[in-house]
Amino acid sequence: MSWSCSSVKSKSKENPHHASQKVGYELVWQDEFDYEGKPNEAFWSYETGLVRNHELQYYQAENAQVSNGLLVIEGKREEVKNARYDAKSQDWRRNQAYAHYSSSSINTRGKKEFKYGLIEVRAKIDTALGMWPAIWTLGVSKGWPANGEVDIMEYYRVDGKATILANAAWKKAGGQYASQWDEEKILFSKFLEKDPDWPSKFHIWKMDWTEDYIKLYLDDELLNEVDLKTTINPDGFNPFHQPHYILLNLAIGGNGGDPTNTRFPRTYQVDYVRVYQKDK
Repeated sequence: MSWSCSSVKSKSKENPHHASQKVGYELVWQDEFDYEGKPNEAFWSYETGLVRNHELQYYQAENAQVSNGLLVIEGKREEVKNARYDAKSQDWRRNQAYAHYSSSSINTRGKKEFKYGLIEVRAKIDTALGMWPAIWTLGVSKGWPANGEVDIMEYYRVDGKATILANAAWKKAGGQYASQWDEEKILFSKFLEKDPDWPSKFHIWKMDWTEDYIKLYLDDELLNEVDLKTTINPDGFNPFHQPHYILLNLAIGGNGGDPTNTRFPRTYQVDYVRVYQKDK
């Protein structure tokens, strides 16, 4: 594990939840975004270009900024030249000269990786049509899906309906990308019924990860529990018994829906990321 401690600092009025200690756990790493400028390069790296899922956005570092105690990932409608453009390519990520949207995707790969513990992220997601914000982890060893994926939070459209998802994926028998999913899909309307102002507020997503299970929470409500005795790849490897790294991104289009009539720019705001591990 490569988590390093940093001092606990109180947040602005925007965040009433300072990094309190949890009984039986130690706060081993955090980014409170209490600085100005780009995300801390000691923690975060960027994805660049057209990356996955036939999404519309071109990922670039310019769309991620830290200001006023928040990480702000901005989705824009703009033409961005594709640096990997190849007119002869059969790869959709390369045969487009321009993308028509931009956003950012940051991750802690090779910088901050962890095995077991609690991860908490306080964020305000953008729920407009076309938006696909996510908080997720990937295992450090093997390619997808054999490395294991945990979707602590995804928001997108399922059968055209806005949905909050809490998932895990691993390899199953079949082709290179054959995947087994343990999914939980909750209609977003259920959260709006409880609180019509839900989209304008910050919420806390939590992953509780042990050798035996992964539990995924939203504002202390358990959304999904994954039994890690079942998450075995065909080769016998359990991808959730290895270190994972964290990703934060705002995708546009794809499962998020058609953003054509959505007003831009859009913003996905993250107040903090904190990792706790059990006291030794």
